[in-house]
Amino acid sequence: MTQSLIDLADLGFAWPGQAPLLDIPRFTLERGETLFLKGPSGSGKTTLLGLLGGVQKAQRGHIRLLGQDLGLLSAGARDHFRVDHTGYIFQQFNLLPFLSVRDNVELPCRFSHLRAERARQRHGSVDAAAALLDHLGLRAELLDRRADTLSIGQQQRVAAARALIGQPELVIADEPTSALDQDAREAFLRLLFAECREAGASLLFVSHDQSLAPLFDRSLSLAELNRAAQLVEA
Repeated sequence: MTQSLIDLADLGFAWPGQAPLLDIPRFTLERGETLFLKGPSGSGKTTLLGLLGGVQKAQRGHIRLLGQDLGLLSAGARDHFRVDHTGYIFQQFNLLPFLSVRDNVELPCRFSHLRAERARQRHGSVDAAAALLDHLGLRAELLDRRADTLSIGQQQRVAAARALIGQPELVIADEPTSALDQDAREAFLRLLFAECREAGASLLFVSHDQSLAPLFDRSLSLAELNRAAQLVEA
């Protein structure tokens, strides 16, 4: 039986002095799967993404990524594991404005020898940043431009390339299309799907925009998964 990329069971988390925020009996993400996770405000979305990345540690249950129980790792080991195996596309993109497009894309490779080596193996002598941006529809002449001179759509593609470089097994996208119109959102998603397939990555895409859900292999609602959110609503 093939092991799931993410296997989460009996997850519980609460901030100090507050009511339980997450109570999730079971959640899995398969290798190569694209999953739309509807994450309305108050459902625990931000905290769950932090737990999946090892930024926070669950107080109950387990989260296994690639078979590794994140709860058994020290904070430093979780940081290393995250940069080796997970790429993020943030809602506000979080590009470093004073760096060039190329330098922004290559940042994960500066912190992860594994991703740097994978980028070299996949692209050979070809510039990995340039190759990824070309696949995502960004012109080569923009590579040396400062990130803060780009349009929103161009910044989005740079953020996606940064998440994908070095073939992390998991790509997490947190509302990355919220600033785009419907046609632009769907066009970007199709590019992202194609690149994830080529890289062999699973995509966990979190959004409140239910209209995008049919484009994915599977869709779930975090409010339905999270028993703590159901208690609040009740």
